[in-house]
Amino acid sequence: MLIGEYEHSLDVKGRVIMPAKLRQDIGETFIVTKGLDGCLFVFSQNEWLNFETKLKSLPLTDKNARNFVRFFLSGATECEIDKQGRFLIPTNLREAAELTKDVVIIGVGTRLEIWDKEKWSKCDEEISADEIAENMTMLGI
Repeated sequence: MLIGEYEHSLDVKGRVIMPAKLRQDIGETFIVTKGLDGCLFVFSQNEWLNFETKLKSLPLTDKNARNFVRFFLSGATECEIDKQGRFLIPTNLREAAELTKDVVIIGVGTRLEIWDKEKWSKCDEEISADEIAENMTMLGI
């Protein structure tokens, strides 16, 4: 399971270290794409296939569904961990998530999210445990 929060820095080429604790679960090659809320989503090959299957099942006749598929697939790229444990985040994805120097990689179960450190701090501050608890029943938990 992909869990935890890890702070790292992008190097001048746009590479970042994949935390050692996450490497086994994410795999040597994985998919990075634009995510929601201003971050990037990172999927293992297996989880990507599951996600892609769900995207393929969306109705082609629904404009929102087409836009949803475009959003995730247009920027998706396969990444590979090098011998130093780093992987390259392509320029278009760094720009989409407004990644600068310091980034935070968080595990959210079936995927990772890569955030600009400042943006993650603001998002994390806005997360209210009390509000989440109140809405858990609507989520079936």
